[in-house]
Amino acid sequence: MQPIRLIRSILTVGGWTLLSRGAGFARDVMMAAYLGAGPVAEAFLVAFSLPNMFRRFFAEGAFNMAFVPMFSKKLEGGEDAQGFARDAFNGLAAVLIVFSVIGTLAMPWLVWLMASGFVGDERFDLAVLFGRISFVYILFISLVALLSGVLNAFGRFTEASFVPVLMNLMFIAAMLIADRAGWDMGLTLAWTVPLTGIAQLAFTWVSAHRAGFRFTPGLPKLTPDLKRLALIAAPAVLAGGVVQVNLLVGRQVASFTEGAVAWLSYADRLYQLPLGVVAIAVGTVLLPDLSRRLRAGDADGGRASFNRGTEFALFLTLPAAVALVVIALPLCTVLYQRGAFGPDDAAATALALAVYGAGLPAFVLHKVFQPLYYAREDTRSPFRFAVWSMIVNAVIAVGLLPLIGFSAAALATTISGWIMVLQLWHGTRKMGDEARFDARFRQRLPRILIACAVMGAALWGGMVALGPMLGTEGWRYAALALLVGLGMATYALAALALGAMRLSDIKSALRRQR
Repeated sequence: MQPIRLIRSILTVGGWTLLSRGAGFARDVMMAAYLGAGPVAEAFLVAFSLPNMFRRFFAEGAFNMAFVPMFSKKLEGGEDAQGFARDAFNGLAAVLIVFSVIGTLAMPWLVWLMASGFVGDERFDLAVLFGRISFVYILFISLVALLSGVLNAFGRFTEASFVPVLMNLMFIAAMLIADRAGWDMGLTLAWTVPLTGIAQLAFTWVSAHRAGFRFTPGLPKLTPDLKRLALIAAPAVLAGGVVQVNLLVGRQVASFTEGAVAWLSYADRLYQLPLGVVAIAVGTVLLPDLSRRLRAGDADGGRASFNRGTEFALFLTLPAAVALVVIALPLCTVLYQRGAFGPDDAAATALALAVYGAGLPAFVLHKVFQPLYYAREDTRSPFRFAVWSMIVNAVIAVGLLPLIGFSAAALATTISGWIMVLQLWHGTRKMGDEARFDARFRQRLPRILIACAVMGAALWGGMVALGPMLGTEGWRYAALALLVGLGMATYALAALALGAMRLSDIKSALRRQR
C-alpha cells in the first residue's frame, strides 16, 4: 500500500469540500430568496435535517468511525478487506431499510421531537409531508458514506469528496426548473432529496468499482469481523446519538421563535463553510492514515501526521473564526438580504453566526482529536465525553432561552463544543508520543494567534471604512469582496512576517510522502 500524503490529501479533500460548500451556499441563497424564513422554508429545513441527523448517527459519525480503522488495518495487513467491506455494506443496508420504513411511518412523532413549536400551525403538516418524501435519503447517503470510507482508505479522496458537490448542483438545478415551470418549491425540494441520494450512491458505487472493489449486494452475514465491528461501533453510535440530541435541543429551542429555525440554519451554512473545508478534510485524511501507521508501528510518523494536521487546521480555522465574529453582519446582509429575506432576518442570522464563529476552532479540533481515539478502536471515551457535553448543551440552551431567546441554542452549541475539546485533549495524555504536541507546533500556535489579532483589527477598520458601500445595492458585493480580501491579505502577510507558516512547509509536504 502506498502511504497517504497528508497535506496533499487534506488540500484535495478541502478543495472539493470548498466547492461543495460554495455550491451549498448558493443553494441556500436561492432558497432564502424563494422562501425567506417563512413556514415552507422552516418545514423543509426540519424535514431535511431528519435524514441528515440519522445519517451522522448511523454512518459518518458512528459506523464509519469503527469501519475505517478496521478496513485500513486489513488493507495494511493484506487481509480480506474486500470481503469485510461487502459484509459491512450488506449489514448496514439491511438495518437502514428497516429503519427507513419505520422512520417514514413515524414521521409525525419525529417532527414533534425536532420542532414541537410547530404543532398547531401549517409548519407541522408541511414538515411531516416533506419528511415522508425525503426520509429514505438516509439509506442512500449512509451507504455512500461507507463506500467513501473504502475509497479514502485507498487514498482516493477526489471521488468521495465530489459526492456533496453533486447533491448541491442537483438542488440548484431543481429550484431553477421549479421556478421556470411554476412547480411548488417546497415539494420540489422534498422530492429532490431522495433523487440526489440515488445519484450519489450510483456515482460512489461506480468509483469503488473502478478502484477494484467489485462486490454484489446480498443478504447480511454475521461474521466474526462484523460482530467485532458492531461492538466497536456501538459506543460510537451512542456518541453520535448524543451529538444529535444536542442538535435536537437546539431545534426545539429555536422552534418556539418564529423564523429562528431558518436563521440558525442559514448561519450554520456560513460557519460550516470553513468547518467543512478544514475539519472534514483533516478528519477524513487523519483517520485512515493514523490507523495504518498504528498497525505498522510507526509512532514517529503518527506524531508527525497528528501535529502537522492540527497545525494546518488551526492555521486556516482561527482566522476564519475571527472573521465570522467581526464581520458577521456584513456577511449576512450582503449574502442573504434579498427577496423574502429582510433586514431583521439578516440581523438575527448574524447574531447566530457570530456565536457559532466563536466555537469554530472547537468544532475543528473535534475532528483532529477524535481520530486518535478511533484509530485505536477506542469509541467508549468519546462517548463519555459527549454525554457531559450534551448535559452542558441542554442546561445552557434551555436555561438561557427565557433570557436571550433563540441565540441560546447557538451559545449552548459553542460552549459545549469547547467542553468536548477539553475532554478529548485531556484523554490523549494517556496515549503515546504520537498524541503529543511537538516543539514546532508549540512554537507556531502563538504566532498564528497574533496574526489573527492583526487581521481582526484590519477587518474591523475596513468594515467601518466600507460601511456606506456595504449598505448600497450596487456596491455591496464589491465592498464585501474588498473587505474579505483585506482580511486574507493582512493575515497572510502577518503570518509570514511572524513565521506562523512558511511557504517551504507546504511545498515540502506536497513533494514528499508523509
